Amino acid sequence: MALTLVWGAYALADGILALWAALAATGGDTSKRWWLALGGVASILAGLVAFFYTGMTALVLLMFIAAWAIVIGIVLIWGAIELWKVLDDAWLLGLNGALAIAFGVLLVARPGDGAVAVVWMIGWFAVVFGILHIALAFRLRRFKQPA
Repeated sequence: MALTLVWGAYALADGILALWAALAATGGDTSKRWWLALGGVASILAGLVAFFYTGMTALVLLMFIAAWAIVIGIVLIWGAIELWKVLDDAWLLGLNGALAIAFGVLLVARPGDGAVAVVWMIGWFAVVFGILHIALAFRLRRFKQPA
């Protein structure tokens, strides 16, 4: 149950921040950030499901997390393709998407490895995912428009 609540909080926070980033950004064509808003909505919904169905079994939660990771990965790769039109370093976002998909597939392929292994996989996924997002953020700073 604790894993369900922690993951739900993570997904909810991730979704809120992604949705805020998509809606609050100024300058440029805002229609090109729809993929970020879509990912944010998916994360918010995933977090809410985790909070309202805390009695889920570990396997159901695992499959739910796997499906979320695959969907987010596809959205990130789509976003990288859109971003590639403007930025040469969009491969970092694409790599994040590929990592998310691989994480989801791994969870589906090896569900019986136990809760401890799943916690470690989630932890490593979050660390690598975060590092790649930070690297992309530093690359995107070049495009900051003067106020």
